[in-house]
Amino acid sequence: MDKNLARCASCAIKRHEKACRAQDGKGPAFCPTNNYGGAIERGRERYADSEIAGFARQASIQEAMCYIEREAKPYVLFPVKPRLEEICEFAERMGYRRLGLAFCGGLHSEASVLAGILEKHGFEVVSVVCKVGCVPKETLGLKEEEKVSIGSFEAMCNPITQAEVLNEAETEFNIIMGLCVGHDSLFLKNAKAMTTVFAVKDRVLGHNPIAALYTSESYYQRFVKRPRSINEKNG
Repeated sequence: MDKNLARCASCAIKRHEKACRAQDGKGPAFCPTNNYGGAIERGRERYADSEIAGFARQASIQEAMCYIEREAKPYVLFPVKPRLEEICEFAERMGYRRLGLAFCGGLHSEASVLAGILEKHGFEVVSVVCKVGCVPKETLGLKEEEKVSIGSFEAMCNPITQAEVLNEAETEFNIIMGLCVGHDSLFLKNAKAMTTVFAVKDRVLGHNPIAALYTSESYYQRFVKRPRSINEKNG
């Protein structure tokens, strides 16, 4: 790997001494704050756009509003708002009224609760399930043995149509809930409105994928000690 490629996840410099956090901070050889001046400048130019700048400003304000007692010295982080509350507040802060909800059919009951809460907060919610259109998986060239339920009709997950439905409804802000890996990518690629994520799909860990990281030295140590390729798993 090129030694100058950004690898922030491997940075061992203390938090308050990092180049990305302190004006006189320092960074390792691969530090993008020190090495990617062009990218940083292009980012600055994008923030000069009033629409992007306004969105980013409100997002930063929302970040601060998730903590209390910020005036205390010394300051200790004191978060008080779950993501559900953040989404409601941010949408109100931006003046949005029509929200889009693209959800997985496996989380239908959760999506129903979320939509109901959003509506109680005064939002109009346009919700669309992943199987919209009832398009057969054969459309993508899937073989029978590549289906979840072999020998049965299966509608494909259809994130592009989910995005098109919300685009046509002219939603102002979209929320993803539980779309599969890859399907969420297609939705984000095709949705016109800004999109946030409420929950991600993890069939084993109750939609809490970071739990695998917290237990990577215990119950899920196989990811660290016995990494396998897709060919080995299917072989």
